[in-house]
Amino acid sequence: MAKGASISGFPEWLPSERVVEQRVIDTLREVFELNGFIGIETRAVEQGSSLLKKGETSKEIYLLSRLQEVGHESDTPIEDRLGLHFDLTVPLSRYVVEHSGDLAFPFKRWQIQKVWRGERPQEGRFREFVQADIDVIGNGDLPDHYEVELPLVMVSALERLREFGLPKATVHANNRKLSEGFYRGLGLTDVEGVLREIDKLDKIGADEVAKLLVEGCGADENQARACLELAELTAADGAELSGKFDTLCEKHGIANDSEAYVLARQGLDTLAMIVDEAARIRPGSVIADLKIARGLDYYTGSVYETFLDGAASLGSICSGGRYDNLASQGNRKYPGVGLSIGLSRLVSYMLHTAGAHANRVSPASVLVAVWNEEDRSASNQIANQLRARGIAADVAPTAAKLGKQIKYADKLGIPYVWFPADKSAQDASDEVKNIITGDQQRANAQSWEPDTVYAQQTVTVEA
Repeated sequence: MAKGASISGFPEWLPSERVVEQRVIDTLREVFELNGFIGIETRAVEQGSSLLKKGETSKEIYLLSRLQEVGHESDTPIEDRLGLHFDLTVPLSRYVVEHSGDLAFPFKRWQIQKVWRGERPQEGRFREFVQADIDVIGNGDLPDHYEVELPLVMVSALERLREFGLPKATVHANNRKLSEGFYRGLGLTDVEGVLREIDKLDKIGADEVAKLLVEGCGADENQARACLELAELTAADGAELSGKFDTLCEKHGIANDSEAYVLARQGLDTLAMIVDEAARIRPGSVIADLKIARGLDYYTGSVYETFLDGAASLGSICSGGRYDNLASQGNRKYPGVGLSIGLSRLVSYMLHTAGAHANRVSPASVLVAVWNEEDRSASNQIANQLRARGIAADVAPTAAKLGKQIKYADKLGIPYVWFPADKSAQDASDEVKNIITGDQQRANAQSWEPDTVYAQQTVTVEA
């Protein structure tokens, strides 16, 4: 491919950058599995009928066509065509239904996989990227304690990534029932429309959102301002949240014996539980934020967005919520709650803003030199002895001059170069050189140990 023929929105990491990404993936997987989540992988494609379940995102779906079908796609309804999945939740709902007889419920799963979205590429936002998800799916019902446990697992995972330059993360939580009940109490009927517009508050500001509520959602000026008042409501704990919400309802004439208030109260009680329980376990990790709407159709309860301190331009890096109706089989429903990290966005931030970098490109800690091609088998044997003991080793690609072999090791960041014994010399032995310190000593491939400071491939952050 010609140089410069990159495709916008489809990132390719250099080897040293890939080391950082892999370390992030390994760290997240470790935290997820420590909390009892089970790893799965789903296929890259889904039926259009499944992908369309997510509403607003439908315009971003990449549909697949074989070359001989180009120009005739309109003959097949979108619902019957195959498309690349744009998240991991819709595939999970299909997976759970198809394999329900083989799964133990509640089903706790982690999944780290690529997804595709046809949106406008920009810094930290891609068309092909990796997501890291955790979800819990119930069979028939799902206790609401998972709605506080999952955001706390994500916070602990993101906390582990701080050693790679990630700032402190805070989960902002709301509840769709709370918002929906309040909107209905105001007399608004286009609840999904209001949620989608409120979700734009941080991007376009209150005045523009108020205008959109009036122009597109059937709200009058007073109703629009009331929606904004709810979004701006803040509280330190569940009791304060409850008191402020009741005051707001009284102000706008929402009776506490109305169906709308009862619905809102269900969401409020769950949100208060989340905030108070999270504060008890990990203070400051989860806060109530009533402007969080998550403009996606399938959320039915708690919704989450996660932000990094001092990185407002990055936006939310981890989001999710509760969904009760996404997966069903006859009369049986599989309610779930989950959160998803935009892993590629995090890696991009770590590389380009936080300065995370690998200490070396190659995972090998030793390069075994080759004196001449006739003796390559001896070098291979040494490398295999080291590998058998868990020491990552490579062998020089050619029997070039020793200086070139050392230069090759240096370019890859390999700290040690191993010199096989000269068979023509009496009492000769193998020697190994630390090319960082210059120290050189005799060594035996069956007993030598590298210094732990130099042996490990690590990710560090520029001071």
